Amino acid sequence: MPEGDSVWRAAARLHTALAGKELTRCDLRVPRFATADLTGRTTLDVTPRGKHLLARFEGGLTLHTHLRMNGAWHVFAAHEKWHGGPAHEIRVILGTAEHAAVGYRLPVVELLRTSDEQRVVGHLGPDLLGPDWDPDLAAANLLASPERPLGEALLDQRNLAGIGNIYKCELCFLAQVTPWTPVGALPDPPTTAVRLAAGAHRLLAANTGDRGMRSTTGSRRPGQNLFVYGRAHRPCLRCGTPVREALQGDRPTYWCPRCQSGPSPG
Repeated sequence: MPEGDSVWRAAARLHTALAGKELTRCDLRVPRFATADLTGRTTLDVTPRGKHLLARFEGGLTLHTHLRMNGAWHVFAAHEKWHGGPAHEIRVILGTAEHAAVGYRLPVVELLRTSDEQRVVGHLGPDLLGPDWDPDLAAANLLASPERPLGEALLDQRNLAGIGNIYKCELCFLAQVTPWTPVGALPDPPTTAVRLAAGAHRLLAANTGDRGMRSTTGSRRPGQNLFVYGRAHRPCLRCGTPVREALQGDRPTYWCPRCQSGPSPG
């Protein structure tokens, strides 16, 4: 599933291509909205909310999409050949005189009134990259279920919106605890929860630019950019101990058994 920084970049690309422009083409290739037509409406803005994308149009309408595991938005020049995937995977086309925004494999496509946006994003916690970011509220949300494993709590978008599996693993490494550590068992839980929230915001914000490779280590060299994620059986960048991998829920999860204290599966 894309991380919050990836969704933020997608929103920025869509906003640059569409905002203030009149739609010359609209094709929503999902049965429920197949007859809906936004042609002739001007795009007001494209805003990310956690991992959700909200494209707002004049007349009080919003197109809500979510990428989940495999969805993607691509922006092409008006006469450029599309290359985001086969045509049968296209779910949305929004065209202007200059650009075409094409949504591939989008599992969530919903047209709703802008006044009803809270129905689809109102459950989300503070957005790590949004104007509502509040580290104290995010920390309080994490602490509300002290028995819950930290990795699960970080992924719960109701606590704070924008963390995916990569940042989950990296944040647990930086906190020096395993993802299976109960929130209430963290060292000085209130202080650590605030630091985790602030650290998550800092990492995502640092990766919003189009620099080609996400980094949590400060390095953008291949193989040196992430502390533990995707490094199963390879040496920990800090201590050299082989990084371990196991499932947490249905997500592959990575940790260093020497640098990170706390419970682990098996």
